[in-house]
Amino acid sequence: MTAVLPPGWPAAVLPAGVAGWEDSAARWLLDVCPPEYRGYSGLRRHVVVLARFAVLHVEAMQAAATRGVSEGRTGLRDVADADVVERAVATWQHELARLSGLRREVGLVEEALRGKRFRARL
Repeated sequence: MTAVLPPGWPAAVLPAGVAGWEDSAARWLLDVCPPEYRGYSGLRRHVVVLARFAVLHVEAMQAAATRGVSEGRTGLRDVADADVVERAVATWQHELARLSGLRREVGLVEEALRGKRFRARL
């Protein structure tokens, strides 16, 4: 059976079901998470738990970037010029787009670790 990669599957993770895929997922998930997570042996031993931690971490980063976009103009106008504030807001918007893709990636890996197998669709 040929492994199917859904759109958004992370390039650094082998296809689910092939030999070594969970190890590649664990390495990638640890790269997504804060470096402190490497110190928790339970996360390294239980990759599906690590995936849940990664999902929540990415969602928290999304919330922070959303807040930055929402509050950036009012929160920074007293400490920076208008063009600097606009660049900061644009940076948060760019980060939101990046994080949206990353959230999809960690979600797909978590689903696969929980047993979901992806099928080709016509």
